[in-house]
Amino acid sequence: MKIGVDLDGVVFDTEKEFRVYSELYDMLELKRNSKIDNKALRFQERFNWTEEETMKFLKKYHNQIVIEASYLPGAKRILKKLKEEGHELIIITARGGINKAMIPITEGRLKQEEMDIFNKYYWATENKEQICKKEKIDIMIDDFDKNCHKISQEKIKVIYLKDAPSNELKENAYLKICYNWGEIYRHIKEGK
Repeated sequence: MKIGVDLDGVVFDTEKEFRVYSELYDMLELKRNSKIDNKALRFQERFNWTEEETMKFLKKYHNQIVIEASYLPGAKRILKKLKEEGHELIIITARGGINKAMIPITEGRLKQEEMDIFNKYYWATENKEQICKKEKIDIMIDDFDKNCHKISQEKIKVIYLKDAPSNELKENAYLKICYNWGEIYRHIKEGK
C-alpha cells in the first residue's frame, strides 16, 4: 500500500511548538495580545499580525521550532512498523514552502534519528491532492481539514489526524478521523 504522510502535526508536533513560540512572541516582543482565534490550527490565523511581523517571527523562530518539535507519540514506532510490513511511505508536506532551509534541516534530523525510511519526499507542496493522484496514494495522513477535504473529494482515502473531537469534517467512505497513531495503525490494518 502507498501511504502519504504529512510532517507537521502528523509526524512532528510542530503545531504545539508554534503555539508556544507565537504566544511568547506576541506577548514579549510585540507587547500586546493580537489573538483573534485561539482555535485556529495555524498561527497565521490565530493572530492579527502584519505581514512584516509574521515574517520577522518566522525568520527568528522557524528553524528553532522545527529542530525542537517532538515526534507525536507513536509516530516513529508505527511508521517503522508500516515500513517493515512492506508499505511504501511517501512524505507529502508543505514544509519548505515558506522557508527552504527547513528541507535540509528535516532531512538531517530524519537521518540522525534513523527515520529516513521514506521512499519519496514531496516538499513545499500546496496541492497535496495532486501529488496523491500522481503517486496513486492509497491513503494519506494529514492534520489540516482543508487538505483532508480536498483529498477525499478526489476519492482518495485520507486519515484526518486530530488532537480532539470537533465538528469540522464528517467521516465518509474516503475520510476517517483518528486521534492517535495507534488508531491510524488499526485503521490501516483493518483496511476500512
